[in-house]
Amino acid sequence: MANDWNIGNNEQGKGILKTTEYAVLVGLVHRFQTEEQVEEYLDELEFLALTAGAETVHRFLQKLPHPDPRTFIGSGKLEEIREYIEQHEEIGMVIFDDDLSGKQVNIIEKELKVKIIDRSSLILDIFASRAQTAQAKTQVELAQMQYLLPRLRGLWTHLERQRGGIGMRGPGEKEIETDRRIVRDKISMLKKRLEKIDQQNETRRKQRSELIRVALVGYTNVGKSTLMNLLSKSEVFAEDKLFATLDTTVRKVVLENTPFLLSDTVGFIRKLPHHLIESFKSTLDEVRESDILLHVVDIAHPQYEDHIVAVNETLRDLDALDKPTLLVFNKMDLYRERYYDELLPEEGKEEVENSLKEHLRNRYEHDNVLVSAASKENIDLLRSKMLDLVRRQYEARYPYQAKQF
Repeated sequence: MANDWNIGNNEQGKGILKTTEYAVLVGLVHRFQTEEQVEEYLDELEFLALTAGAETVHRFLQKLPHPDPRTFIGSGKLEEIREYIEQHEEIGMVIFDDDLSGKQVNIIEKELKVKIIDRSSLILDIFASRAQTAQAKTQVELAQMQYLLPRLRGLWTHLERQRGGIGMRGPGEKEIETDRRIVRDKISMLKKRLEKIDQQNETRRKQRSELIRVALVGYTNVGKSTLMNLLSKSEVFAEDKLFATLDTTVRKVVLENTPFLLSDTVGFIRKLPHHLIESFKSTLDEVRESDILLHVVDIAHPQYEDHIVAVNETLRDLDALDKPTLLVFNKMDLYRERYYDELLPEEGKEEVENSLKEHLRNRYEHDNVLVSAASKENIDLLRSKMLDLVRRQYEARYPYQAKQF
């Protein structure tokens, strides 16, 4: 994502170093969103930017009934941002929290004279840097092509002739049509490649179909990979950044002589671009075809309830919402650190925690458990609840025979 690259040694002694870019964030408060919601979205956008390697310098909020068709935020706010950028020369990028059309990007870039990025292109950039396997790389490339296709016209405005009637079709129009054809052909080729990968994955899934499958799902950066490492005793990449895991990891786990398959999947996020969901549906087949879901939630996050809603909406899109589910409220150590008064006596802390458990039981229909993957708190209780769910699924699948594995 960065423009400036330094070839040399990084902290591990090898690789390419990426210099930090400085950005301002832009959010729009319209009639369907409150200012508080937009601030929350911008908090998340700032974390996305940090994950991609950009440091946020300032935020701009604009209130309009609906987005401006040319500049998205109106000419007055655009002028305000331009003046701020001129006063801070280190800023090389403006990130919008909503998707922009190619025409809007072209107009805003011409006015501000810095790089213009929207939420979708930022997420795609992170996905592109995180993709490791052939499947993930193909899915990201497909999403990039689908994102680019409707924006080609706006990006080709430098080739258009002056507006007019007869005779306005010039070389720009031909270039656009040529590029559209190239992008459509690329999309078709990538879809065929994904179909082939999906067939190979389907064969692998059939080979292990006797075992009950448990999928870890949840918002991005809630600790799914850390829990995966604890439960499966394997090393899965885990990092305090968004979308640390793109590729589905599957491990065989045995608890008290009962085997099952545990999979770690890509994290969900609010306002996730539709074409990204479409491209990653093959990766999310692991969720769709699982028998049990472990829905991991960051209980220490102020908007954890909104995160649960966002995950459930994606699960509904995947026809996976009705599966047997265990809600795993993770990061209890961080919850206490953030919300407990140091002077609160132990009895008071216990009372607050019991009250939280009662609230969660009444609020959500699924069974739940409070854990901390970092300090391994209540991991044995989590294993016990998982084992109970898995055994029930085996009994339902093989009611007339004792299955030996």
